[in-house]
Amino acid sequence: MSLAVTPVAWGDVAVDAARRLAEAGIADAEVQARRLVEQASGYEGGEYYVGLTKAATRRQMAYLDSMLARRLTGEPLQYVLGRWGFRGLDLMVSPAVLIPRSETETLAGLAIAELARRDPPGGLVVDLGTGSGALGLAVAAECETAQVVLTDVSAEALAVARANLAGLGRAAVRVSAFQGSWYEALPESLFGQVDVLASNPPYVRDDEALPSDVADWEPALALRGGPDGLDSARRILADAGKWLNPGGSVMLELSPDQMERAAAIALAGGLAVEAVHSDLAGRDRVLQCRLT
Repeated sequence: MSLAVTPVAWGDVAVDAARRLAEAGIADAEVQARRLVEQASGYEGGEYYVGLTKAATRRQMAYLDSMLARRLTGEPLQYVLGRWGFRGLDLMVSPAVLIPRSETETLAGLAIAELARRDPPGGLVVDLGTGSGALGLAVAAECETAQVVLTDVSAEALAVARANLAGLGRAAVRVSAFQGSWYEALPESLFGQVDVLASNPPYVRDDEALPSDVADWEPALALRGGPDGLDSARRILADAGKWLNPGGSVMLELSPDQMERAAAIALAGGLAVEAVHSDLAGRDRVLQCRLT
């Protein structure tokens, strides 16, 4: 039954929404109910608990009902909200792009740290297969001397990235975006000029089972990486040396069981394997190589 029949306090709405989510078997029902109520009510962060005492309008309740119905069908919360946080950025997301995840926050942090070590700090970063723009935009926002290039083969994904770029503020002037498959998107003027190539490429094996909220909703083009999951990594690593300047780095987010094979591909492409970095859960997640 719809919650939009009579005006009620947001606190009661939150309790009922959490109950319905829990009954549907959705984990973290109370947390997800809060995110939906925040979105519908406009009471976010520190204002949330004050807002729980306020009455919801009929229009707000209709919005909440529509979001709750979508979530109960299995649509990921991030797509229902149309936004998600990433290293302090509030990013637009849609089914055209992967949902930003903490593993990619690790990759972004490593790219930022690499720029900070340069003398002078900063440099040119290319985010290959940018999706929502999360990786490259985080670099631009956190490193004031970085120039950032975003690329994606998907016009729909690049439209999301450009929308997020429009909301970046002053840092946006240091970011450009191009459509195309991997290096094909880049202007030839960047040959040998890139300081950091960073990417979260598709790395899920074609036969690997995924949770339904991933397999049924997130774009397969950004998930599936061929029989061993390394098709895209091969393309990136094979040609990285043409685009990196001497001493430049390539950083790839991959699965822990792919690191050894990816390192061999990098070595065959003339790169030195510098490190394998762990994610927040302690799993091998980012392969870093360097052009020496």
